[in-house]
Amino acid sequence: MKPYIKGNYRRSIYSSDKGYVIGLFKVRETNSEKLEYYVNKTITFTGYFHELNEDDTYIFYGEEVTHPRYGFQFGVSEYERVKPTDKEGIIEFLSSDLFPGIGENIAKQIVETLGENALEEILKKPSCLNLVPKLTQKKANRIVSILAKYEESHQTIVKLNELGFSMKDSLLIYNQYKTYTLDVIDKNIYKLIDDVPEISFLKVDLVAKGKGIILEDERRVKALIIYTMNNLTYQNGDVYLTKEIIINAVNRSLGILINIEDFENYFYQLQQERKIIIEDDAYYLTDIYKAELNVVDKIYNLTTKEPKKIPNLKEKITQMEKETNIEYNDKQKEAITKALENNILIITGGPGTGKTTIIKAITQAYAAINKLNYDELTKELALLAPTGRASKRMAESTLLPASTIHRFLKWNKDTNEFMVNETNKSDCKLIIIDEVSMIDIALFDSLFKGLTRDIRLILVGYYNQLPSVGPGQVLKDLIESEVIDTVHLDHLYRQDENSYIPTLAREIKEGELSESFLETKSDYTFLKCTSSSIKKNLTNLCKQIIDKGYDYKRVQLLAPMYKGENGIDLLNKELQSVFNPKDINKREITSGDVIFRENDKILQLVNMPDDNIYNGDIGVIKYIKYGNTSKSGKNEIYVDFDGNIVKYTPKDFNKIKHGFIISIHKSQGSEFEMIIMPVSSSYRRMLYRKLIYTGITRAKKKLILIGEVKPFADSVYNNNEYLRNSKLLEKLMYKFRN
Repeated sequence: MKPYIKGNYRRSIYSSDKGYVIGLFKVRETNSEKLEYYVNKTITFTGYFHELNEDDTYIFYGEEVTHPRYGFQFGVSEYERVKPTDKEGIIEFLSSDLFPGIGENIAKQIVETLGENALEEILKKPSCLNLVPKLTQKKANRIVSILAKYEESHQTIVKLNELGFSMKDSLLIYNQYKTYTLDVIDKNIYKLIDDVPEISFLKVDLVAKGKGIILEDERRVKALIIYTMNNLTYQNGDVYLTKEIIINAVNRSLGILINIEDFENYFYQLQQERKIIIEDDAYYLTDIYKAELNVVDKIYNLTTKEPKKIPNLKEKITQMEKETNIEYNDKQKEAITKALENNILIITGGPGTGKTTIIKAITQAYAAINKLNYDELTKELALLAPTGRASKRMAESTLLPASTIHRFLKWNKDTNEFMVNETNKSDCKLIIIDEVSMIDIALFDSLFKGLTRDIRLILVGYYNQLPSVGPGQVLKDLIESEVIDTVHLDHLYRQDENSYIPTLAREIKEGELSESFLETKSDYTFLKCTSSSIKKNLTNLCKQIIDKGYDYKRVQLLAPMYKGENGIDLLNKELQSVFNPKDINKREITSGDVIFRENDKILQLVNMPDDNIYNGDIGVIKYIKYGNTSKSGKNEIYVDFDGNIVKYTPKDFNKIKHGFIISIHKSQGSEFEMIIMPVSSSYRRMLYRKLIYTGITRAKKKLILIGEVKPFADSVYNNNEYLRNSKLLEKLMYKFRN
């Protein structure tokens, strides 16, 4: 039986308009030994609810959750309201605040007249209240109305459950439509996708099929068009799509052909409903179209606003050089000057050109010029990056706080909304963003919405690497538009006489690979072997570097694919036995086909802002607790992310995987002392110039390639990357011409 607590709702600490509640609950009883400690205590609960009344008794089904900031909470997955069954309970219920004007005396008369089944009798036959002495018709009507409404919400949620919606989905739906819920379901169930974003097309479509809606139903096809556009946009990174691509994809999903005239009609209707925007041959989802326009407007406002001239700035930078014992080159001085004076600036340059050094210099100069102490500086300045690892790198280099953009905007994972937005803007005055090439158009738009018009914005990044996961190519379009002042850093600092990594990076970027890539250098080696022997040679290599004093905290292995003989999934199992072999002193647990072991290297797969952990973060399993010793009664994994210990229970195990070898995509925004990268013909469909460039430029001191020469060379000459559809560049140039 599911664990439950039974008792009374006390009050809400937080509630959203979608029905998500954080509140207090007085526990009266439970069926769980682990929760018995909380009987007769008031605890914090979280979950989705229609409405909660202090006079009602509830049963909450769910499990205990330990929040990193708020401690113990009970996470409610389902709940039910307990109807009073004895006479005293019914009297207390009818005389509660839920029924204004019905006092205890009238409640007693109702129960004495109608008995212990009074509530069922009233719902079944409202006229039975006429039998109650001295009960006016007005009060009788009020009781019937409130009781019917009280019961109606419960019955509607039960009906939604029966249709196939989860309790959470059912509550979200009912909170949206209230008494009209079943009417909406009957009239157009696909309307749920528009009004309740948390519910997917696939879930609604499954329920719709159960209700007998045919494949080519107009309502279904229109919903499928939007679903397909969403998928294609995020799958390919396109900001807009062409009509032909949409039609072909929808027809494939339907399994039948819809004629072009019907499609034209559907597109017209969707445009009238403001779900899509058609601009010439470009078909946009409305939100993305608006995001692109908003970014253009905000860029225009910042670039056309008068810059702030700082007296004697050149002399102040010279003074800072003396104090820090750092000599900046002309390009770096230009970057510092323009960062302090311009309203918006882009600083770009390849790996090793001093971008991180410049970020630190800008923060120091800004503090000195404005005479700010540490606390004052951290209130005015925000250092941001798209990933947790990139933000940590900024913090380490500047000795100032840095965060992900999501954390800065106070992303709420339950509502998928940013708390810093158009109506609640940040009061920061200067924002520096690193790794801007990883920012998509939607996130950039959300960031602008949370900033004031007086913001000074510095964008740092290099677009000659993998683009953002989401739609757009923001940094590339901004630089190529030439409407924003851009400083190109070109002097390599990360290089000695026998250093080869920067040279190889330049050759790959230019698509002209010299034969030097087969020569061993102080910081570079290419170990040739066949595809079938990569696994064996890779494990031998890792054993050798361990013998030389390296561990997997200093070394990162990268590959482009998860599946296959030389894929990440299989190689991680091999590498676990090398870097962290089985040991009687190390606890381990099995999840599916994965063995998690104490001291394993772990990769985070999803954002968990409450824990300050983000997609791509790397940690180590500090310890494991078995269910027979843990407070939750479940196996628990505790992962150490640079001093931040995060607990995972079985429901969270799919949020992590081994990180001995990770994808090149996941490594972007990070740097590692040593990079080892297998190269195999089995990766062929994933090997192209930008991917290889991104992989090798993660290495700070040492790069080892292992595998086949030809696939590597071919990848350097393969510049056939997918060209994303974006009109940001075009719109920027048009805006500034007019």
